[in-house]
Amino acid sequence: MFIVQNYSLAIIFCVITMLCWGSWANTQKLAKKTWRFELFYWDYVIGILLFSIISAFTLGSIGDNGRSFLEDIQQAELTGIGSALLGGIVFNAANILLSAAIAIAGMSVAFPVGVGIALVLGVVVNYATAPKGDPLFLFAGVALIVMAILFNAWAYKIKNERSGSASLKGIILSVFAGVLMAFFYRFIAAAMDLSNFVSPASGKMTPYTAVFVFSAGIFLSNFIFNTILIKKPFVGKPTSYAAYFQGKFSSHITGVLGGMIWGLGNSLNLIAAGKAGPAISYGLGQGATLVAALWGVFIWKEFKDSKANINGKLATMFVLFVVGLGLIIVAGQS
Repeated sequence: MFIVQNYSLAIIFCVITMLCWGSWANTQKLAKKTWRFELFYWDYVIGILLFSIISAFTLGSIGDNGRSFLEDIQQAELTGIGSALLGGIVFNAANILLSAAIAIAGMSVAFPVGVGIALVLGVVVNYATAPKGDPLFLFAGVALIVMAILFNAWAYKIKNERSGSASLKGIILSVFAGVLMAFFYRFIAAAMDLSNFVSPASGKMTPYTAVFVFSAGIFLSNFIFNTILIKKPFVGKPTSYAAYFQGKFSSHITGVLGGMIWGLGNSLNLIAAGKAGPAISYGLGQGATLVAALWGVFIWKEFKDSKANINGKLATMFVLFVVGLGLIIVAGQS
């Protein structure tokens, strides 16, 4: 299988993760405007699973290093498989709750609360279990990225001219989403031998196998989570599976593409974790929020004709973001 052999390549993979995780949502915008999120989300999940299968039988099975996918999954212990499956279930619940929180409370509330909690708590959890990298640089970088997310939220709030307090329901959903999102990565990492991808310990999985099992967890749990959401959505009227099968091919393929983009980022991030460490890999990956902001500013023109004070906040956001990423990268070299 393909294995990352040096820290520089690991960082490049983490940056690609950040780009993928911050870009997949564009496919939802490209899908038909009347195509409900609940229906889009099924295609997105199928895309994640599909990419994990392709990755397992290509990069996960070629070369002389490590075990091939089929050999690896056959020797995997049930505890590791269960941990990766649980990671998929936890991620799916978190992603759905965050999407609902955005719909209810808006991006200016849901993202700083949800992603902020996920970033800080996730780095703490992953560093505590696998302490790799200088903690001073790592957590200083995380703090700056959280500040950047807050400036992004501030700009959105001014742009939307929101008045009054945010929906309590939306805030609660954001908190739950953030806590769940912080732990999904740890469950996948626990199923792998992070210290040795070349000759992983018996019973442990390679990142390619762990990603496949994780993706299967997302897919299987979606029959429960998204079925409930289809019948009782947080926002809007109920829809149905009949509506899903009546969707156009272009709508379906766009959702699948979105899932494959996210899946690519997830795979590269876990492959990089062997060299960079899970805390640094996760922390860089969660910078995706600011990548999404870049799309909003420069491609979707969400801040077109905005006031100068908003532009100043956006500029501050990007500076904090870049410096924060730099500190996280330096943390792994210290």
